[in-house]
Amino acid sequence: MTLGPLEYIVIGFRGNNFDGSIAREIGKVVENGTIRIVDIVFVTKDANDEAVIVGLDNKDDPRFASFAGLLGDSVALLTPEDLVSIAATIPASTSALAILFEHHWAVDVKEAMNRAGGFLVSRSVIPPEVLEDLNDELEAHVAAALSA
Repeated sequence: MTLGPLEYIVIGFRGNNFDGSIAREIGKVVENGTIRIVDIVFVTKDANDEAVIVGLDNKDDPRFASFAGLLGDSVALLTPEDLVSIAATIPASTSALAILFEHHWAVDVKEAMNRAGGFLVSRSVIPPEVLEDLNDELEAHVAAALSA
């Protein structure tokens, strides 16, 4: 079985205002085959900076009900050490969703590369801050062009 590249992201929610509604958008990229959820875990910290880590298969919490359909292919690969490390990065009174996912779109590309004798030379992720700066520059450029 060929795997696409794996990546994890941690999405924070200030004030512990997590309601699960983000599952709808995550579900769209799972359903269209862009990504496959490998592991997904909820971390919350109270005002005293005490962390609680909860698996999203917790059936008793209504905040997680919308994730039930996304957990079918998941494999718990985030280790306890990973989760402690993630919990340490989020501020007090914050919740976070840690999502380990496979770039499923890349599986066929990877197999085609292998068949053709190709190999990956380099891979990098552009930080969100760089993209935000670029977006600001583009918006300023468009605004200047429109006002000219």
